[in-house]
Amino acid sequence: MSSTPAQAARRELADFTGELIGAEDSGYEQARAVYNAMIDRRPALIARCTDADAVARVIGFARAHDLPLAVRGGGHHGAGLGTADGGVVADLSPLKNIQVDPVARSVRVGGGCVWGEVDRATNPHGLATPSGIVSTTGVGGLALGGGLGHLTRKCGLTIDNLLAADIVLADGQQVRASADENTDLFWAIRGGGGNFGVVTSFLFRLHEVGTVVGGPTFWPVEISAEVLSAYRDFLPNAPRDLNAFFLHGTVPPAPPFPEDIHLRKTAGVVWCYAGDDPEAAAREMAPLLDALPTPMLHAVGPMPHPDLQSMFDGLYPPGHQWYWRADFVNEIPDEAVELHAKFGAEVPTVQSTMHLYPIDGAAHDVGPDDTPWAYRGAQWSTVYAGVDPDPANADLVKRWTVDYFEALHPYSAGGAYVNMMMDEGQDRVRASYRGNYDRLAKVKADRDPDNVFRLNQNIRPGRGPM
Repeated sequence: MSSTPAQAARRELADFTGELIGAEDSGYEQARAVYNAMIDRRPALIARCTDADAVARVIGFARAHDLPLAVRGGGHHGAGLGTADGGVVADLSPLKNIQVDPVARSVRVGGGCVWGEVDRATNPHGLATPSGIVSTTGVGGLALGGGLGHLTRKCGLTIDNLLAADIVLADGQQVRASADENTDLFWAIRGGGGNFGVVTSFLFRLHEVGTVVGGPTFWPVEISAEVLSAYRDFLPNAPRDLNAFFLHGTVPPAPPFPEDIHLRKTAGVVWCYAGDDPEAAAREMAPLLDALPTPMLHAVGPMPHPDLQSMFDGLYPPGHQWYWRADFVNEIPDEAVELHAKFGAEVPTVQSTMHLYPIDGAAHDVGPDDTPWAYRGAQWSTVYAGVDPDPANADLVKRWTVDYFEALHPYSAGGAYVNMMMDEGQDRVRASYRGNYDRLAKVKADRDPDNVFRLNQNIRPGRGPM
């Protein structure tokens, strides 16, 4: 009598230390859910792994049964790359170990952690490593794809602060990758995504970041072009201690926002000043603020770094409909400014947004082929995100996102930040790695020749010209 993959796993992995969940189990519906509710996939088996040995066994099971293998850390990816219909999901969520070494200024992080957990462990020591802007994001997905966020200009990308990683390869072998060990892998995982193995533990460099001065400044969307033009000219000349990303969005109808601006469409800037002297923050922000009309909100002040990192968590809980597109941008000409203003005024829902993340400062200290992250010369990464809790609005938010992206894409640098891409095809993946793609393909051929780890922004095995 035939059996389901989950039943086969219970037989073949009888002493598995984690949890094996199949469609027949009561917790299946909750276990299969990912952050983006637009993704509705039904894996055959979800295996919650408690250590690297468990991960290796799950990889072996998927290979033995010729089942697609997805790897899930935080489950945040817009394209749902952490799950697969009829496949096996290696769920890393039990891998929660965090060890802070304040003397060495490093933190070892389990592959199932989310960034908020890391921030809460490092902040009591006045330390932080660069991550994103939503603290419920998984460490693994963000770190392996690059890692843009509030500390980019001061401290670089997350991958620039990765010191070592423990990885389970496609054949089940467990290795350490660092500047001294498995250097091909260490290069590849710093931007090449989950193509080369399952990272069960990361070691990150920490920086002195305790209290920051941060928060949003909002202007009416009617003067979006003026705000974006001023921001475009201001930020590249600002000191590295000051990070600020531009956004289009809608003021949420809830505290701490004043009722008189609830649901107003806005052009805004979200600040993070991480310098040694918090009193210098206002002086560094002043050139932009003085160049523009009085904002309708300037909610900027000192706060612990984890508070800024989690500021958007309430606006973006799990279970909303999401559709993303992204581009790298070298410059923002006046024609692009006008297009941004047009689409900013048409933001379709409260959660839908466009962000321009700066990637200059410390991110420019690393060469374009020092890591796979090839767009080191770009000034910004743009993400267009249509978001709403109501499934009835899925087509609406997707249409706005795609239209916005297609209108601005001619002004882009060509590729995109892989963490913010949907399933957009192999040409788009190649464009995002530029000349580094062939080198990545060679590492892939050496480490995963059968492309076991293919449910990602896939690097296909190959031995083309370097």
